[in-house]
Amino acid sequence: MTTHHNALLGKPVAEEITASVRKGVTELAQKGWPVKLVSITIGDVPAVSLYVRNQARGAEKAGITFEERNLPANVSRLEMTGILSALNTDPRVTGVIIQRPVPRHLDIRELQTAIHPLKDVEGMHPASIGNIVYRDTSLAPCTAAASVELLKRTGLRLEGLEVVVIGHSEIVGKPIAFLLMAEGATVTVCHHMTRNLAVHSRAADAIFVAVGKPRFITANMIKPGSAVIDIGINQIEEGGKSITVGDVDYDACAEVAGWITPVPGGVGPVTVSILMRNALTAALAQKRYYDEAFAAKSSTLVHVAPAE
Repeated sequence: MTTHHNALLGKPVAEEITASVRKGVTELAQKGWPVKLVSITIGDVPAVSLYVRNQARGAEKAGITFEERNLPANVSRLEMTGILSALNTDPRVTGVIIQRPVPRHLDIRELQTAIHPLKDVEGMHPASIGNIVYRDTSLAPCTAAASVELLKRTGLRLEGLEVVVIGHSEIVGKPIAFLLMAEGATVTVCHHMTRNLAVHSRAADAIFVAVGKPRFITANMIKPGSAVIDIGINQIEEGGKSITVGDVDYDACAEVAGWITPVPGGVGPVTVSILMRNALTAALAQKRYYDEAFAAKSSTLVHVAPAE
């Protein structure tokens, strides 16, 4: 894959976000409130190890403490509920990450709901998702927020922008649509039941693609000069070796698009930096909550003058 002049590279964006987060984390630690993430991996899933390593590196760059916990694949629902409850009440832990996938006997939605909303750094608690509807995007799902962040870096005015989101998953497609609507964009969501997909995609000023199909979007499916945000990560065999490609035919589409994200090197690095930004946001929210609770408690104390 050749990197084109119109490539939206994730690394510089991620570095900028991480530098800002590190400054905030340092300031918070000086006030006695260090930021700490706990990552939970259930079972042995080789693909997850790469994500965890990237998150650990991202946390180190941001000055955030990162603790990895590996649980057996047969951990019970009751045990998981207890573990998450303990993390919720531990003041030393400011964020919890549950690595996907989880074993089939566990319900990821139930686990995500069990995390306290103020420690939901992945932005996947129903409260976090629901807040986006009310234009509160402070703890948005990381990949979705990273994708929208890259679109903002094009300089395109999001108000009224015609955007097509291809893929409607709960963790990427749907949150992207809500985030874009919060910015004032006009959003069409397409999926496997959409008729005449190319009719929609060719009319869009920007498209987001997250379908898990290698090079699914071809050059004749996009509008000249549009922004193409590729969220797919696919392993394919080519030229006798395994390579990583996105859901977009990058080299062909780069000749037509105004901006395009490469895979790898596009959305991925920004996703990790958004996770760290969410971690800082969550820690700040927790500090405000405790400060307000302490202030309220102090105001109710009755001060009795000492007896003479």
